[in-house]
Amino acid sequence: MARHDPFTAGFAGDHDLDYEIRGVLGAASSGASDVGEVLAAVSGVKDSDHEGWFAAWDGLGDRVSAQGEAAAAGGHAVSAASASLRAATYYGVAVNAVAALESDEALLPTFRKHRAAWDRWCELSDVDVSAVTIPYEGTALPGYFFRAPGRGPGADAAPGRRPTLVGVNGSDGSLPAMWRACVHGALARGYHALVFDGPGQQSMLFEHDVPFRPDFETVLTPVLDTVLERPDVDADRVAVYGISQAGYWVARALAFEHRPAAAVVDPGVVDVAASWEKELPKSLLKLLDAGDDHAFDRDMGVGMRLSRATARTWRFRARPYGTDGYAATLREVRRYDATDVAGRITTPLLVTDPEGEQFWPGQPERLAALAPDVTTLVRFTAAEGANLHCQPLARALTEERMFDWLDARLAEVPTR
Repeated sequence: MARHDPFTAGFAGDHDLDYEIRGVLGAASSGASDVGEVLAAVSGVKDSDHEGWFAAWDGLGDRVSAQGEAAAAGGHAVSAASASLRAATYYGVAVNAVAALESDEALLPTFRKHRAAWDRWCELSDVDVSAVTIPYEGTALPGYFFRAPGRGPGADAAPGRRPTLVGVNGSDGSLPAMWRACVHGALARGYHALVFDGPGQQSMLFEHDVPFRPDFETVLTPVLDTVLERPDVDADRVAVYGISQAGYWVARALAFEHRPAAAVVDPGVVDVAASWEKELPKSLLKLLDAGDDHAFDRDMGVGMRLSRATARTWRFRARPYGTDGYAATLREVRRYDATDVAGRITTPLLVTDPEGEQFWPGQPERLAALAPDVTTLVRFTAAEGANLHCQPLARALTEERMFDWLDARLAEVPTR
């Protein structure tokens, strides 16, 4: 039998656009999108039409947001909340679509519409969610704490005292993406959950220009401090989930921060720069390795002038690293490498490994090999409809596997 091509019968001819659509369709299982309106919105957009791609998602966000406000005005709170969450998802795609536009002047207005729709959902939804502030190096990270309904586990448990999942976002993920990635499944299983904007992510980047950190333990530690101070959290049963590039951030942080009882990285990432370098000619990388940054920047500049779309994408992807110049950016990205520290991880760790992983192929297995005593490697396949980075069309299956594993790990923690 021929091996299944993970891009066969895609939703767009361009692999990146196809993957984006898959991710939004996968959000439908948690109520964060609706299949028909998504496919209708993108049906007429050509792969090379960057303006049309942005307009499709921005326009869909506007339309669904207006539906939500009309429902709210009519007293239909459930419909209004549903529309607000979906609008937040669609605006989140539009935010990333700005990367391919000639100008980024639409970035902040679009992001603010996105976050307003998310906050409107938080206001209207029957989900118990509240904004939290996480102290971080003289400033604060914005977060959202979700409380699971009902009593905590055990006959003598304090009301609401629950195991809690801390969700860490990827490099360009949105909060609705975290809802469908981990919060929805956590609440359904009796976990509280916290999500937040870390350095270089969403509001911290777009509104405050705070860049990424490679030493993510400096971020996770104050986040855990905030969570563990809460009386509704079972301090012995706090787990961490990291999606996409957070597969690196969580792995790196766990080498130094050992308080979590369990963790999931989706997928496992050891060397972030690998996803950048696989797109570059070996001749260019030789210049960088030789320390000839001038020649590297010169040759990269020539290539970028030949492809304005690539240049815009590079600018968007490079911005969170807080550097100037092609060589300086790639050297900074190379610092995001857990090879030398992953062996220090003592937290039980679930690592997802999807077939057709297009950004960091082979790295889930590599992370498992670096921390073999604590790692469980879980494969996802195209035959299950669960291929590609973060299993975009198989989030229900992903929820089942990761939370069943977490339930078992947390059940092993002694009760104090």
